[in-house]
Amino acid sequence: MWVRSPPLVLFMKFIFKGHESDLEKGEIFFHFGFEGEKNIDFTEKISFSPVAFKIPETLLKSLLDNLMLILGVSYWKAYCPKEIEIKDNFLTREQAEFWNTVYTKGMGEFYYKNKIDFRELINFPYNNKKAKGPTLFPRQNRSLVGIGGGKDSIVAAELLRKSNKQFDLVTSGFPIQIEIAKMIGGRVINTFRQIDPKLLELNKEKGTYNGHIPISVYYAFLILLMAALFDYKYAVVGNEKSANYGNVEYLGQMINHQWSKSEEFENLFKKYVKKFITPDIEYSSPLRNMTELQVVEGFVKYPKYFKVFSSCNKNFKISRPSFAKASAGKWCGECAKCLFVFICLAAFLPKKGVLNIFGKNLFEDKSLIPLFEELIGVRNFKPFECVGTPEEVKEALKKIVEKGKFNDTILIEHLQNL
Repeated sequence: MWVRSPPLVLFMKFIFKGHESDLEKGEIFFHFGFEGEKNIDFTEKISFSPVAFKIPETLLKSLLDNLMLILGVSYWKAYCPKEIEIKDNFLTREQAEFWNTVYTKGMGEFYYKNKIDFRELINFPYNNKKAKGPTLFPRQNRSLVGIGGGKDSIVAAELLRKSNKQFDLVTSGFPIQIEIAKMIGGRVINTFRQIDPKLLELNKEKGTYNGHIPISVYYAFLILLMAALFDYKYAVVGNEKSANYGNVEYLGQMINHQWSKSEEFENLFKKYVKKFITPDIEYSSPLRNMTELQVVEGFVKYPKYFKVFSSCNKNFKISRPSFAKASAGKWCGECAKCLFVFICLAAFLPKKGVLNIFGKNLFEDKSLIPLFEELIGVRNFKPFECVGTPEEVKEALKKIVEKGKFNDTILIEHLQNL
């Protein structure tokens, strides 16, 4: 494959400029910028419920310093400059290597789609000072569960409930997440991310890069911060085993859309947090040993969520924050994620139940044949979406064919003729 090497604009560097917070107002501001042939400053805001609980300043600074580094990827990727500066740099060499990995493997899809040669591109600066130890900060023995809006986080929460574990919920502010959190019950901490509007305008300009970021790294650091601020020992997410499966090889590296949900990232993150931030908050997923299909099999036991959940990513596009309210069904019915979840649900639910969730029969949509073939592994490679492996899809389709309720549809007939 033909590749090109950034930056598109020469003599530029990206700067992490710092942050300030007012926890009593529930506000944190992060500052970034480009310097060189173009000089652009950005400020991003994260807001949440006011915080009365006091945490050590060393812990707060460490949490915000690291959250800043993952937030910055949304801005850095506009030009991908090789030179990176961190004001009052706090990184040791080992920490810098962690961030080199996050910006390389986590951005794999972005590099692939933009034909960028990422080799030797990422080199976070570090100081030669001895690493500051993590902050000891004993917590209450309870969990904070991140709610994403789909089946995975619902199943994670219900597993904790089944185990009689005390837990509350945190969202990133999208309407569908808030709706589901209310249905699960318990305390809900809503967070809201306000990206600098200048970035959204910059993304429209010719000569800038745009594309996928490892958003689950942001969620990991965000839930860690909320667990510290609101006194939780466990930061819980709904990431399953299928996230370990990559999509396509590029420049010697397996590109994985779900890398930031993978076991590899989870282990790196847990080690990093324990050594450099605090050993007193534990990050994990109760779904880690489950496949996507097994998660769906668990999810169908909770029909009360059928009308409110959605895995369609159009619910979470920054440019369309009202999608979940505007679309009665909450499913676009056109993407690989919708088709994958339709297949999985059809393996376990009656035909009427699946159609009630989606509002239409996706197996009757001829335009979905290319995505269908990618999902079962006979065309191109696994779609760049949070979907299961081709083996899981074929296992689900086998169940569907055995049940016989969809056998006269376009996609199932197409499957039989392959």
